Amino acid sequence: MRRPRIPPALTHRPFSLDEARAAGLTRHNLRGRAWRRLGSELYCWSGLPEDPWSLLAAWQRALPREAVFAGATAGWLLGLDMRPNDPVEIAVPARAGVRTRYGLTVHRYEVPHRDVVAVRGLRSTGLQRMLLDLCGRWPAVETLVAIDAALARGLTSAAALKGYAEVVKGRAGAARLRELASVAAPAESPMETRLRWLLITAGLPAPEVQTELRDRDGRFVARADLYYAAARLVLEYDGTNHRARLIEDNRRQNLLLSAGFRLLRFTAADIYDRPEILVAQVSAALG
Repeated sequence: MRRPRIPPALTHRPFSLDEARAAGLTRHNLRGRAWRRLGSELYCWSGLPEDPWSLLAAWQRALPREAVFAGATAGWLLGLDMRPNDPVEIAVPARAGVRTRYGLTVHRYEVPHRDVVAVRGLRSTGLQRMLLDLCGRWPAVETLVAIDAALARGLTSAAALKGYAEVVKGRAGAARLRELASVAAPAESPMETRLRWLLITAGLPAPEVQTELRDRDGRFVARADLYYAAARLVLEYDGTNHRARLIEDNRRQNLLLSAGFRLLRFTAADIYDRPEILVAQVSAALG
């Protein structure tokens, strides 16, 4: 078999079909194993390590100048734990000719200049605008997961989000952003947020988040995932790493119980498969 021709200029970063043609390759040449298709008319050499930054830079070169990264792609650029290229999301004005295609989702709306930021040279919707957009497209609990993560990383505050929701009042997602900002908290994991949201939507009081607990002599005991102070009730989410740290968790539980706290532990199965039982247990513990 003939060895494929691999122009050195195309081995350093993702490239467009036009860039491949300029290097002497055709669309047919790019179907071989030497190349990996990343999106519509977007490719890279198969030996190139995956790098979202390079991929997004390649998309930006191929897109109209008015395009800005949005949605989960913008969230990743801004420091949140989201998938930036599954698919890549952009926002463009309604008049723009670009359309949704393989590897790319296009949202059509105007993004004011004040809502656009540059992250390592990549144009993106700012954090508050990104969260507003998610409020209009994502389920409320998943948007709250993103908001909580932004608070935990110090990227914004609940007050700032409420203020922004007032500025954009009447736009799609503004009412939900204001609602979610009122219950947002700097949770340390998405499942803690989902557990808290389940309790709130069931009509129970919102628990405190990441509270330092001390015994009656003022000695530090533990930091609670979720806490109801009046009932001295601690709620813990046990993730996939619970088995690996079982000894540590047991010691921590003993310290809490010895200090006069009560404790309920839940898993993903409780949240997803038995939510009504979980709510009933917490409600009974709260009296």
